[in-house]
Amino acid sequence: MHPLYPDILAENVFVGVNTVIEPGVSIRGIDGKARDIIIGDNVYIGKNVQIICNDFKIGDYSKIQHDTNIHGYRHCHIGHNAWIGQFAIIDCIGGTTIGNNCGIGAHSQLWSHIKYGDTLEGCRFKEERPLLIGNDVWFVGHCIVSPIKAEDKSMALVGSVVTGDMKFNTIYAGTPAKPVSEKIGPQFIERTVDEKLRMMQKLLKESGLEQQKIKIVGDITGVNFEDDITYFNVAERRYSKKRTAVEIAFMKFLLPDKAKFTPYE
Repeated sequence: MHPLYPDILAENVFVGVNTVIEPGVSIRGIDGKARDIIIGDNVYIGKNVQIICNDFKIGDYSKIQHDTNIHGYRHCHIGHNAWIGQFAIIDCIGGTTIGNNCGIGAHSQLWSHIKYGDTLEGCRFKEERPLLIGNDVWFVGHCIVSPIKAEDKSMALVGSVVTGDMKFNTIYAGTPAKPVSEKIGPQFIERTVDEKLRMMQKLLKESGLEQQKIKIVGDITGVNFEDDITYFNVAERRYSKKRTAVEIAFMKFLLPDKAKFTPYE
């Protein structure tokens, strides 16, 4: 039991700094205590969210909006910088893994199993499969997603019913969802490291924060893990996490749509 969050029922509980858990949130296992509940730094969990899962992890700066339901007896692991809209459903009966920087739009449903009908009576539809969501994947809203694999940077437009795997940096739409990138282009365009450096330097200036505590670099050789400066490496989209007030303010300035970085672990 966590001393600050006694309502989280789990054998192993970790809640990071600056995390907000609103009233009415229920976090526990399927049959009582969960095994592991790991919640990162600067996470927001809105009112009436239910997390009923034996193994739940969510990374830094992630947000779960109100009345979302996450349930299942296998793992649900969500990366950094996630945005999960209100009234979403994330099922982990078959196991669910969601990468970094992902968006799950409001009222979307992500499923990792198909089973309800009576097998004694001959129902053939009983299956549990892992739901594997890569990095930078976006389900815009009101999407229904079967237990599929979504590759990095793929995207499903509003109201899509996704029944098949989603390919890298491809946009899908419709019922069932089909690729539409040939008509409207990909979700992401390519940017060079030099372009990213210029853009990040401009964003740092626009933030109005103390620039001596933040340094933008183009590769890992420019990162000093020993000093008190937070380094943002644009080539890898990683930063040297120091938990300083300036670093946290800059991350909040960048999120959700200017830039997303994950910490060096």
